[in-house]
This record gives sequence, C-alpha cells and structure tokens, in this order.
Amino acid sequence: MKIKFIIAIILLLVASLFLAYSYYIYQLSPINEDDSVIKIEIPKNTSGTKIAKLLLANNLIRSEAIFKIYLKLNNVNNLKHGIYDLKQTMDVEEIVAIIQKGTNLTGNEIDILFREGINMRNVARVIGSKTNNTEEAVFNLLNDTAYIDTLIAEYWFLTDEIKNAHIYYPLEGYLAPNTYRFNNEDVSVDVIFRRMLRETDRILSKYKDHLNNINFTIHEFMTMASIVESEGVNDIDRPKIAGVFYNRLSRKIPFESCVTACYATKTDACTPRKVNKNYASPYNTYLSSMVGKLPVGPVSIPGKASITATINPAEHNYIFFLADKYNRTYFNETNSQHESTIKELKKAGLWIEN
Repeated sequence: MKIKFIIAIILLLVASLFLAYSYYIYQLSPINEDDSVIKIEIPKNTSGTKIAKLLLANNLIRSEAIFKIYLKLNNVNNLKHGIYDLKQTMDVEEIVAIIQKGTNLTGNEIDILFREGINMRNVARVIGSKTNNTEEAVFNLLNDTAYIDTLIAEYWFLTDEIKNAHIYYPLEGYLAPNTYRFNNEDVSVDVIFRRMLRETDRILSKYKDHLNNINFTIHEFMTMASIVESEGVNDIDRPKIAGVFYNRLSRKIPFESCVTACYATKTDACTPRKVNKNYASPYNTYLSSMVGKLPVGPVSIPGKASITATINPAEHNYIFFLADKYNRTYFNETNSQHESTIKELKKAGLWIEN
C-alpha cells in the first residue's frame, strides 16, 4: 500500500510539473497571427519589470509575471533602450532577442507633441510642421473610406458612427494626446495615426466593461468627453463640468456649448464673440433642434482627465457654468444666478471680452 501511495504521489507531482511547464510554454507563445507591426519605445534605464508592463499594455505578451520569470531563468539582464518594431506573431524568446540586440538610433528621431483639446485641423498642422507630410496628406487619408474601414475593423472603440456624412473628420476625438517618438521625419501619417490609436486603446481598455454597460454608445461617450475637454479650463473642475452636461441632457436642455458652435463653423481659438449660435449644423448645440442631443461627433481630442471625468461626473444640480479671465470656474443652478455672476465678473473686470 505504501508503495502504491508513493507512486501515486510521484505521478501527481509529475502531472503537476507537466501542467505547470505546459502553462509556462503557452504563456511564452505568440498572442495571435496578426502580422501588423507594433512600434514601442523603451526609454533608457528601463527595468525588466517596466518593459514587461509595456509589452503587456501593447498586447505583445500574455503574462507580465511569466515574462519576468523567463528573464530570470535565462539570466537576461541586458535589454537595451530604443524603438522597436514588434509583432503579435512573435513569442517571448523572439521579442527578448530583438530587445537584447538593440536598435541603432540614428540621431534623426523626432518627438511630436499632440496636446489635449486640439482638434483634427490642429493635428494636421502639427504633422505638417514636424514631418515630411503635408496637411493635405492628413485630410486625404481621413477621406479614404477604405482606410477608415480598416481602422474600424482593427480598433474596438471605432464604429460605423464615425462614418456619418455630417462628421467633418472620422478620427476626431479618437487620437490620444501625448508626446510620441518616431524614427525620422519620413514617418507616414498612417504610422502616426496608429500610434495615437493604440494609446487611446490603452486608455479606454481600462474602462471597457463600463463603456459596454452605459446608455451611451462609445462614440457618444467620446463626444461628451471632447466637450468636457474643450470647455474645461482645469482638471479639478472637469467632473463638475461633466455633471452640468449630464444634467442638461437628462433635463432636455440644449448644451449651448460655445466650443460646439465654433467647431461647427470651423473656428479655432473659440471665444464668446466668435460664436455663431444660429449656424445650422448637427455640431451646434445652441440650436433648438439639438434639445436632448449630443453633437454628431467629438470636437477635440480629450485627455485622460476628461475621459475620467466623463465616466465619473460630479453629482450636483448645476446647469450653468462659466470661467473668468483667470480660468476660475463658476457654477450656478438657475439662469438668474448665472446672469448675476456674469454681471459681477464684468463689474470686477474679470469677464472675457474677446
């Protein structure tokens, strides 16, 4: 009996070791058969732990823990900084070998900053000024319906709603603001767009379950977030601003958002005097036809703070807000209170006149 028990224990241990080894090998295997290139940047002095997090965030490895175990078991401690073209068809061994080899930085690398709150026209200007692409090339790609269809098929948060005929630019609101590094000025518009879309994917994936269980479509959510971004003057007030727009939406009150009216007329650097409240457009939320409605699409690219505020708006009864010349925000529950605040700001010389 003792021998049988010992044999059973040995078999159980062997089976457990086999299962553990099989699991380990599986975790080292490629994510899928998608052969598209995913460009990642590893800064100088980045630890193996941070590299593991970066690879996991870009869906290049299955497990952060197993990646670190692989590094330790194989005594890998010479991973190099650089910009790498990786694919989901690569297993961990291939990825590690590439990062160990390093890249030959030429000194021609460029950093491009896309700020929160800019719109697609600003994006095109930045690309035109920082790369060998023209602004026209940006808009030509945005007008390529086959290209947009390809992106919709690739990114879960892009839907056919961005193909609405009234939308000016299909990717408006979906290109994440950040500073991006590229190999040189010859980088294509497509590569830039995809880098920004992957960053959006990284940000939104944290809230995927929430976004799939709200009364808005993802497109409507991004539209709301873009308004919160453009109307907000600081991150502290954004949740309260989001609350104002949610209150207006639920009470069937037009948003009456200056930034939506300016976007409708393609007016940048929006100020109260530049607002055409009567301009006929599904972007213009001053119109009576927009009661209880969001604009047809985003009006800018929202940052993380605006996305978070739109997910977690402050609960209150305010339906009005405005900012003074020093970017202080004032909130009111009634129109009379709102008008009174405006008079007080004008009297104190704090009203934005231009």
